Amino acid sequence: MLPPIIGYCDPLRGRPGDTIAFHVSSADDRPFDARLVRIICGDPNPAGPGLRIDPVPSAIDGRHAGKAQPVPIGSCALAPLPALADDAMALVLNVRPTRLDADWRSIVALQDDAGDSAFALGLEGGRLVLATRRQGLESRVDTGLDIDIGAWQAVGLGFAPGRSAVIMEVARLDPRRGMGPVRRQLLELSDAVAGRGWTQAVFAAIWTGRPTASFNGQIEAPALCRGGEPRLAESGGALGVRGRDVLAQWDFSAAIDRQTFPERAGQRDGVLINVPTRAVRGSNWDGTEFCWRHAPEHYGAIHFHDDDLADCRWEPGLSFTIPPDLESGIYAVEVENDRGKDTIPFFVLPPRGGRRKPIAVLVSTFTYLAYANHARGNFRGGLKERAAAWGAYPWNPDEVGDFALSTYNYHSDGSGISLSSRLRPILTMRPGYLTFEDQRGSGLRHFPADTHLVAWLHRQGYEFDLVTDEDLDDEGVAAISDYRIVVTGSHPEYHTARSLNALQDYREAGGHFVYLGGNGFYWRIGRRGDLPHVIEIRRAESGIRAWACRVGEYYQQLDGAYGGLWRRNDRAPQMLAGIGFAIQGLYEGSFYRRTPDSRHADFAWLFEGVGGEVIGDYGLFGGGAAGFELDQVAEMLGTPPGTVVVARSEAHGPSFQLAPEEILTHTLALTASPRVEAHMVVGMPPGEGAFFASGSITFIGSLCHNGDDNDVSRILDNVLRRFLALPAG
Repeated sequence: MLPPIIGYCDPLRGRPGDTIAFHVSSADDRPFDARLVRIICGDPNPAGPGLRIDPVPSAIDGRHAGKAQPVPIGSCALAPLPALADDAMALVLNVRPTRLDADWRSIVALQDDAGDSAFALGLEGGRLVLATRRQGLESRVDTGLDIDIGAWQAVGLGFAPGRSAVIMEVARLDPRRGMGPVRRQLLELSDAVAGRGWTQAVFAAIWTGRPTASFNGQIEAPALCRGGEPRLAESGGALGVRGRDVLAQWDFSAAIDRQTFPERAGQRDGVLINVPTRAVRGSNWDGTEFCWRHAPEHYGAIHFHDDDLADCRWEPGLSFTIPPDLESGIYAVEVENDRGKDTIPFFVLPPRGGRRKPIAVLVSTFTYLAYANHARGNFRGGLKERAAAWGAYPWNPDEVGDFALSTYNYHSDGSGISLSSRLRPILTMRPGYLTFEDQRGSGLRHFPADTHLVAWLHRQGYEFDLVTDEDLDDEGVAAISDYRIVVTGSHPEYHTARSLNALQDYREAGGHFVYLGGNGFYWRIGRRGDLPHVIEIRRAESGIRAWACRVGEYYQQLDGAYGGLWRRNDRAPQMLAGIGFAIQGLYEGSFYRRTPDSRHADFAWLFEGVGGEVIGDYGLFGGGAAGFELDQVAEMLGTPPGTVVVARSEAHGPSFQLAPEEILTHTLALTASPRVEAHMVVGMPPGEGAFFASGSITFIGSLCHNGDDNDVSRILDNVLRRFLALPAG
């Protein structure tokens, strides 16, 4: 069941003078009302500070025309065809199915612009089936040829426009053994192949203005040759077609980092729809090279999925130009029809060239995008009942999967999702969204969790601006160089090289850094300036992983960089803020205990007003300030000299275990403390900026306890006041 009204915005952030478009789908074309709001707190827990969403008068307030808009899910490739005569020809390609769907799915189609006329080869179950479409009427012919899931096969199709005879050939491919025996079928169609009117070859779908009948699998080296014989035995598969007289030959091994692919016989380049997965092993990959940049000919396949979605391509329902006096903060457009409501967040940055406030809050937009629409399988039952009882956000990816899932999920064919886009509704990035049925708190993560920090800063009267991960990636350290302090939220996990460099450059140049999360700066991602709405993660050889890349597919398609952990790129998180991920457990919180080092006079400022030994045995994230994912110091991974552990957590449950990258043997850890604990640290490296790090994801969920009158709140207040008083640099 789709939400009755839902939307997304583009871009996700802007400055005064910028215009943000809101793309809205309203069921049955129902008109909707819109209003601008400011999000202060996104926690619906009645035992907490409560949702605080303040209306902001604006020019967009009022009634707008609504339109129901389809979701064009599924990836494919579109390639212009040359002018075709009525001569016989053969279509040859290599294919590796990754899911055998019960319904017919198109591997390749020669068709007109709208898909009303098409000649297509597809899969139905494990059987190759030909389809012809004329004026919207379709007929199919079973070829009698099966192909295997997960195996490369060469497929050839010989035909001639105006004739009904077709030749099919199939042979299995192996990079070591070569091509197996060719199986051949002579077929007679009920109607002659049309031919005239075809304008494009479409790979992995039928194109009707959007992908339909989408194929799950990999396609390599398609070519259209003169002569009606496929000649697989002669060529050894599609890769051997290069010496033949070709009408068109599409090279999927070129421009792997882009959304186009060249045609080698003089036609225009083809284009990719919905960013399918590239930089994947081709039929000839033999393990001699692991980087596609070094041997692109071994990575000439594209992996298409029926649930890829890079851009919903919805028409805007309204646009909002940020006025000059709108303060930096989290805002949203609420849209509501007579069946439901949606709240579409966006981030307002300070004016270009204007005054900067002393503090920048870093909004972890890359992490929000990595987890976008994470289906965890835990919504039905108690969590759904709680959402209803609290008036929380009612929609969850467990029940609404139409907008594609997260990089923590699998595609429908069982492969890991490595690409995520913000040009689609993101259910998980809504105020009031609940992730866990937390028995001791609210169960928040990511966007709604980070509003706890924003709400606390408001209550405490601190002046701050927002800066997003995208700003760091686009502008580098210049995006934050004018701020005295940069503060993170609960989980700044995903970063590009440019965004991570910006933070490191900022601190090393004298900027003060406050890291209030756990498992931060962990995964490397790819992002391109010409595809700014998409991020890519390759879950390579180590780390806490929801899935793992196939061997040989560790290098990112968007930038060619080695993916996976920043630690395996020699950029461990400890280098930035003294600590890095070491321990993970269930969504449970515990407490810290002060260390003897914390009693030194040098740290009296940090614990001013803090009464006892125990800190944070309370909170709305798992019930305690230290929980879920825990960070520790590690000198061999780059913790700056002089970093002091001022508190250590304790009393964690049995679910808390070392991260995989820390385990050498069953008895030996690489760098982590032998104890399950988080490290709260302070560092003041000579000539650089100071830093404070909490060492836990759940820390900021304790700020609001007892009306902000608690030790966690006092410690953060002490840190900010101290760092604001320190000289820059």
